[in-house]
Amino acid sequence: MAEPAPVHHPWFARAYLRISVREDEAGRAEHREEALAGLSGRVVELGAGNGLNFSHYPPTVTEVVAIEPESLLRSHAERAAAEAPVPVTVVDGLADALPLEDASVDAAVASLVLCTVPDQAVTLAEIKRVLRPGGELRFYEHVLSRKKGVARFQHFADATFWPPMAGGCHMARDTAPAIERAGLTIESQKRWGYRPSRLLPAEPMIMGVARRP
Repeated sequence: MAEPAPVHHPWFARAYLRISVREDEAGRAEHREEALAGLSGRVVELGAGNGLNFSHYPPTVTEVVAIEPESLLRSHAERAAAEAPVPVTVVDGLADALPLEDASVDAAVASLVLCTVPDQAVTLAEIKRVLRPGGELRFYEHVLSRKKGVARFQHFADATFWPPMAGGCHMARDTAPAIERAGLTIESQKRWGYRPSRLLPAEPMIMGVARRP
């Protein structure tokens, strides 16, 4: 099997370094805190980006293996890891081929990343594979709108200009059902409107906990 192409989004990565900080100041930092509250044990974080989650991990977490394939974002994540309150190892890797053994983590974190992976089903199967039985997935994602007009635009954007511009991001993914189709049980979930950027409707948000049986 051929090696997957490296992930390289230089324009998007540079833009994201600025945008992500502004969005955290606009309320996303509080969302990160809520999404990670109560985690414990060994955790894998998919698509760690520039490491903005790292400062929010509670002290009950013993190790974070942070996967980030984009080189510029990974370099910033490594700097954030050095200041994190818990041990964080930043790894070059892909969400659809996690460099971890079966049933080797207590929890997985998918934070603003399931919109970008090439195939959600493959990535979620990988999450299930590396979670121990009873392990949990914490998810925080933007998803397909229930407003018909907005949803039509999201589908149009996904089919045309948005993924190439935004590092592979898709606005129109219905992520919660995909999590359940992967064989993970959603135990809690909330959905709300949150749009830190007024330019494009990447909303609503969902946040919740799913568990491997």
